[in-house]
Amino acid sequence: MSETKTPEVRKIPAPAVSIESKPFWDAATEGRFLIKRCTSCGEAHWYPRPICPLCGSEDTVWEESPGEGVIYTFSVMRRSPTGPYAIGYVTLDEGPAMLTNFVDCDLDQLAIGQRVKLKFQDTENGPPVPVFSPV
Repeated sequence: MSETKTPEVRKIPAPAVSIESKPFWDAATEGRFLIKRCTSCGEAHWYPRPICPLCGSEDTVWEESPGEGVIYTFSVMRRSPTGPYAIGYVTLDEGPAMLTNFVDCDLDQLAIGQRVKLKFQDTENGPPVPVFSPV
């Protein structure tokens, strides 16, 4: 197998910021991770949006999350012009799954079910984005 130790920090383009997502990105700039919770069905959801994707209610609120969870699945991209990197889904402790990048880790040591913690990574001329690294 090829060696894939901790990769260099990969540049991530700035996310699109909308009226609905602006509170999320403002909090990210402050180092806080927000998710949405529906007050009708009680479920948390990701990606933050004004209407609950589970029950259709418009009764949603912002909630701060510690950003902890487990790797649900992942893939290591070894043939990238920018060098190897890993993406995958993390199931947050609150329940929702989110697509993310994995950073600050030996890519060969990532495992399904592994505990991870959120951190924010700077983007090119935009707010920081959530990424995860092993605990």
